[in-house]
Amino acid sequence: MDGHGRRIGDLRVSVTDRCNFRCQYCMPADGLPWLDREEILRFEEIERVVRVFAAMGVADVRLTGGEPLVRRDFPRLLGMLATVPGVEDLSLTTNGYLLERDAEALVGAGLKRVNVSIDSLQRDRFFQLTRRDSLPQVLRGLEAIARFPQVRPIKVNAVALRGFTEEEALPFAEFARSTSFQVRFIEFMPLDADHAWSRDQVLSGEEIRAIVHAVHPLEEVPREPHSTARVYRFADGRGEIGFVNPVSEPFCGDCNRVRLTADGRLRTCLFSLGETDLREVLRSGASDAEVEQVIRDAVWRKELKHHVGEAGFQQPPRTMSAIGG
Repeated sequence: MDGHGRRIGDLRVSVTDRCNFRCQYCMPADGLPWLDREEILRFEEIERVVRVFAAMGVADVRLTGGEPLVRRDFPRLLGMLATVPGVEDLSLTTNGYLLERDAEALVGAGLKRVNVSIDSLQRDRFFQLTRRDSLPQVLRGLEAIARFPQVRPIKVNAVALRGFTEEEALPFAEFARSTSFQVRFIEFMPLDADHAWSRDQVLSGEEIRAIVHAVHPLEEVPREPHSTARVYRFADGRGEIGFVNPVSEPFCGDCNRVRLTADGRLRTCLFSLGETDLREVLRSGASDAEVEQVIRDAVWRKELKHHVGEAGFQQPPRTMSAIGG
């Protein structure tokens, strides 16, 4: 429990800060300085942290990056975590570039759900935003993982940028209506490497919903507790679409998530200015009970809300790729 009465049940674990894309809203074209190998948590250290969290009641674990599939032997880590008692939902967020290669191994290791980041369904616009001409390969990866019915749901995440995503709304709606994937638009957040974010760059979920609804009427689905998305079904029953609106409609009130960075820092909010160094605790010879107490103390101090868009808001020094999505 945190100090505001919220029960923490979801742990996001970044396994690397490295990425094979250079998305404009995330990092510069030349990339960022990467962590040294010895700074990154070893598989055994990640497994230990997850075991401690699971013993405290955290049942949902999502693996992120950077791009998690660039971490060498990643399916082995997935398999290690799948056997941790108490972990009920093991999921992955990926840009999909290596998903075709790894789909079978990931499913065999115990993957339950996957989110694939795709910001445009048009090849030239995908290249414009990611600086990689990789849309065909990403879509093949999506098809590869979809062949395994045990991995459900499969969600497609698109960052919503004013002046760009307006043209993507209807093509993505058609994509959601013609496939089994749930498309989700995520409002642009101040986690960019250039620290150039401004509120006027944010295309709100409500604006995109209105664009889609004018062509394909939508019906809202009741929000599940702790859900980050407002989900709508198409009125004719052909699929669903979601909107993650952390800027225009913050969902901090029942947030149940904490994050572990690739270098072992515990972050209790995506926008935390402070972190708790678990790597040092792990490598100092601490017992599981001592690790647990450090986690409990950090979680108790979890922020009430993120303050994005409010006067005096400070953007965290780490970018999204360094925090973990």
